[in-house]
Amino acid sequence: MNIKDAKEQIKNAVTAYLTKDELGRYIIPPHKQRPVFLMGPPGVGKTAIMEQIASELGIGLLSYSMTHHTRQSALGLPLIKRETFQGKEYDVSEYTMSEIIASVYEMMETSGVQNGILFLDEINCVSETLTPVMLQFLQYKVFGKHEVPAGWIVVTAGNPPEYNHSVREFDIATWDRLKRVDIEPDFDAWKEFAYVSGVHTSVMSYLEIKKGNFYKVETTVDGKSFVTARGWDDLSQMIQLYELNKIPVDDKLISQYIQNRQIAQDFSVYYDLYLKYRSDYQVQDILEGNASPEIKARAKRAKFDERYALLGLLLDAVMSGMRKTMESEDVLSDLLKLLKEKKHIMTDKAAAIAALDELYLQVKQEYDNGMNAKSLSREKQTRLIRIMKLIQKEAALVQKSLSEQPFEVIRRDFNRRVEEFQKTAETVSGYTANMFSFGDEVFPNGQELMILVTELTVNPYSARFLSEYRVEEYFIHDKELLFHQRQIDILSEIKSLDIDE
Repeated sequence: MNIKDAKEQIKNAVTAYLTKDELGRYIIPPHKQRPVFLMGPPGVGKTAIMEQIASELGIGLLSYSMTHHTRQSALGLPLIKRETFQGKEYDVSEYTMSEIIASVYEMMETSGVQNGILFLDEINCVSETLTPVMLQFLQYKVFGKHEVPAGWIVVTAGNPPEYNHSVREFDIATWDRLKRVDIEPDFDAWKEFAYVSGVHTSVMSYLEIKKGNFYKVETTVDGKSFVTARGWDDLSQMIQLYELNKIPVDDKLISQYIQNRQIAQDFSVYYDLYLKYRSDYQVQDILEGNASPEIKARAKRAKFDERYALLGLLLDAVMSGMRKTMESEDVLSDLLKLLKEKKHIMTDKAAAIAALDELYLQVKQEYDNGMNAKSLSREKQTRLIRIMKLIQKEAALVQKSLSEQPFEVIRRDFNRRVEEFQKTAETVSGYTANMFSFGDEVFPNGQELMILVTELTVNPYSARFLSEYRVEEYFIHDKELLFHQRQIDILSEIKSLDIDE
């Protein structure tokens, strides 16, 4: 299965394992909960989906790469205890608490989160001395005498033997105690993650054209040659930072992440062309509806690769605006709920400032707990930080006000921010409409308009934006492609089914 399906399988398993009965007992007792085993090639996104699952479920996440552990760090250090059996004293060997188990308890203490995922990566590549300990752990969830706390779900991962010569094969008895999930690389599944994480447009448009270069592992005369999803993601981040700091992106940088010489060279050539198109095409003019005749003429006669790069540039500008709009909407929505909670006690300046300070500490506590639990997505981190800054600004405005009722000061400033937000949403909607108008004129009979609609539909931020701020030009083309209409028809048919007919 692909990484998206695997994520849903694991998320469902964690939800099921954490389900309790009316007496507060886990319906599946912890010792009966099979550890999940993710089997997939390196760099496919196994760790990334664990972070997403923990964030979405609001639980903790503790990750370990087992190849970095020795028997002592995993099992604990031996110690001698004095025990009495049948009236006689004996020296008995025991072990201190495992570093891994201790870290779980430490996270529970510092974050306040009592449920979580213990993710152990590369578990089938451990050293020979650690193998018996890990097999015991997989079967009984214990290191020595110390169990994984109830409410913590064990998820493990490993690579197939063809990707790692140090892989140790499990016996049937071990496999029969695991919930195995096999993953294969899939560009279309990765693309949704890429949109959320903000992968660079040049990478996205290149891989859309050459999907076969998304993931590849080969053995050549010079050794292993490979390119992975993780490599593309990490390269994307460096490209963005290099561009921000005006550092040239060259072959040397690309080959550090794309360790397949041919693909690295191919992407390097494409990236240079991408920069040229970004310079030549006046994207902002197109989005404002002011594309020159020369630009339209060039787009009409461009080859597909150039057209696709142009579409990528247009989509990047539009979808970035949509993402920022949705993020701002979430911040304002959350802030509004918080302010309403304290409205009734903001009777004077001192009370209002005290209430705002309390809200700030409340949000900061949520942020600190989430960071300690390692369950806050980058998006949620940003949202909470922005809310804290806005609360501080509201407190400063109230402090500066003279005789005006404090909540009126806050209301006026909040309404101003809402008006600015609505203007931004209208601007982005206008850009989207102009993008489609440009496409209708220069690509009237091509597949380019289908690409625009498809990408806007796949991206979760743009899909949400378009559902809230209707852009007619999008829905006209979307209806032509029957995306939404097919879903609606199918749902209607299901609802109308009568088992007695």
